[in-house]
Amino acid sequence: MKSIAIITARGGSKRIPRKNIREFCGKPILAYSIEAALGAGVFDEVMVSTDDEEIGEIAAKYGARVPFYRSERTAGDFATTNDVLLEVLGEYEGRGERFDLGCCIYPTAPFLTPERVRDAVKRLADSQADTLIPVTAFSYPPQRAMVIREGRLAFLYPQYLDSRSQDLEPHYHDVGQFYVFRTASFQKNRRLMVGDILPYVLSELEVQDIDNQTDWELAQLKYRLLRGEGDEA
Repeated sequence: MKSIAIITARGGSKRIPRKNIREFCGKPILAYSIEAALGAGVFDEVMVSTDDEEIGEIAAKYGARVPFYRSERTAGDFATTNDVLLEVLGEYEGRGERFDLGCCIYPTAPFLTPERVRDAVKRLADSQADTLIPVTAFSYPPQRAMVIREGRLAFLYPQYLDSRSQDLEPHYHDVGQFYVFRTASFQKNRRLMVGDILPYVLSELEVQDIDNQTDWELAQLKYRLLRGEGDEA
């Protein structure tokens, strides 16, 4: 079974400029994703999909391949992850290379480890599922959500007003780190989040959206905590 890791790292980040190669706890944040993929030892190819030469150079420095650059269509603000993956797989097929399993890894996933990647790939390979998606539980039950309407609070789901939190079904959300998928199913569906999906549950400590400066600082705090790095002050 042939497999590929595709790390998606375009150059046009708006909210945090140059986010995908910004230094994170001592090295470009992209390096963590590359090292996790290479260290897993389960991929025939570890590549970075980018439109940016500097990102390409850093990717190569840390051991990933950049065999081609993105098209203008998939380098824009409105291109989706699905668009990028389809282009990458199509480009490889045009060169005579096909893969059975793919793993899309985002470039801002410093909590990802080789062990996690290896385990996730094995779980999907051992199953009949189309895709494996890492998720984490919402820290507070969404069933108890409130909204503000005309200046007043209202329960969005009033039927759960008197329910105890521990009695409510846990809800989960995508953590935005990586996805493992069967390429045939993905190319047929043209979307990752359809079909037979296997969950891969992570703790909240291993998860952090990085969309602004506060997120970035929280991610560094979590990263150091996970690795037992105390405050040197």
